[in-house]
Amino acid sequence: CKCGPGYATPLDAVRNGPVEKLLYIVCVQPNLEEEHGDYLATVDVDPASATYCQIVHRTYTNSKRNELHHSGWNTCSSCHFVPGDKQVPTRDRLVLPCLNSDRIFVIDTGSDPRAPKLAKVIEGDVLKGANCTAPHTTHCLPNGNIMISVMGDAEGNAKGDFVEFDKNFELVGTWSRGDRKALCGYDYWYQPHFNNGAHRNYFAVVTIRPFQTIDLGDDGLTPLEIRFLHNPKENQGYVGCAFYANVYRFYQKPGSSEYTAEKVIDVPVKQVQADNGEIEMMGGMMTDILISLDDRYLYFSNWRHGDVRQYDITDRANPRLTGQVFLGGAIQSDAPRRVLNDPELTEPPKPVYLKNRRLLGGPQMLQLSLDGQRLYVSSSLFSPWDKQFYPEMVAAGGTIVQLDIDVENGGMKLNENFLVDFGNEPYGPGLPHEMRYPGGDCTSDIWLVNE
Repeated sequence: CKCGPGYATPLDAVRNGPVEKLLYIVCVQPNLEEEHGDYLATVDVDPASATYCQIVHRTYTNSKRNELHHSGWNTCSSCHFVPGDKQVPTRDRLVLPCLNSDRIFVIDTGSDPRAPKLAKVIEGDVLKGANCTAPHTTHCLPNGNIMISVMGDAEGNAKGDFVEFDKNFELVGTWSRGDRKALCGYDYWYQPHFNNGAHRNYFAVVTIRPFQTIDLGDDGLTPLEIRFLHNPKENQGYVGCAFYANVYRFYQKPGSSEYTAEKVIDVPVKQVQADNGEIEMMGGMMTDILISLDDRYLYFSNWRHGDVRQYDITDRANPRLTGQVFLGGAIQSDAPRRVLNDPELTEPPKPVYLKNRRLLGGPQMLQLSLDGQRLYVSSSLFSPWDKQFYPEMVAAGGTIVQLDIDVENGGMKLNENFLVDFGNEPYGPGLPHEMRYPGGDCTSDIWLVNE
């Protein structure tokens, strides 16, 4: 074998991976009539650099109403071990699907990592021709192809499916076979050693057919991000359920081919009174989860409550809270909604200011350094929801902050020297969402078992 992209194992990435110096950030233009549209921002995160915390390049889509959201690589650690007669792939294309336009933008990051450029645009008609729309999550496959989950059919109805592209970004077709499809789709992950993938349903990789659906019940409403443990021999993982801010662990029953799920984290709802006097119950709205590459810590963000949490998951069935930091949200001490009953806090969190800039909105997407010592947090979820829940953040532009992580004992602390402000962008305030490193990260790379 020859060594290709990424790392041999997750722990190899922890121990030998480089300290990140660049962040690629998917940014949405909230002004739908602005012709430059959404873009990929390249941010310098090297503390020794003269342009630290600055946006050093912007790669514009130059089209309107796309709604960039998630991103993924053309190849990753699943292609690390390459048979001797095969060509070694290069991680040099970042794939940016669009929720609204159904376009897919392919960005060349290899020619100049500090100044990525547009390499290809796959128009929305290509997906519609496969009866798919609203592409979401991108992962590379061990065979070198790229697979993207979708949320709708060509008529705009909900449908869970996948579209597959070859290494030249030519459509291969839909990945699943047969008439039985998932009722809906969003995020996905796969664990090849156990012949399965997680997509809020479970799919058999070899037979390419739906295998099992698990109903999480009312407490599991709106399951969004799903993660297997990084160790490819671990047949379990976690899914974050947004509406009530709960985390479920899924795992295979002993002696059975079927999976089960159990709630292992429950963030209590808070009773609040709106400025019009109405009383309501506010859930945390958990919008992202992430597992450290050593499979020790799980992180998640509560976009409405405003906090980022860290749990020790050494005991997989009993996560233990080890860190919590508030970064805005809708229950702050000066918020329009007044907290009447909070099962967790004795007083509402205070507003957070960083470099004379108030953090508006709530914590959203997360990205952890390979060594687990730095957690990056963005503020934008989905521009229509940003405008509904946090219009002040849309007007001022979003932010990215960094939390310093205690990997030995657990715990997190806001880095007061780090802030990326999207309030003064060339064509108006921008909304930063998902973040990637040029060499792969905790949410892009998947590993195979190599005996």
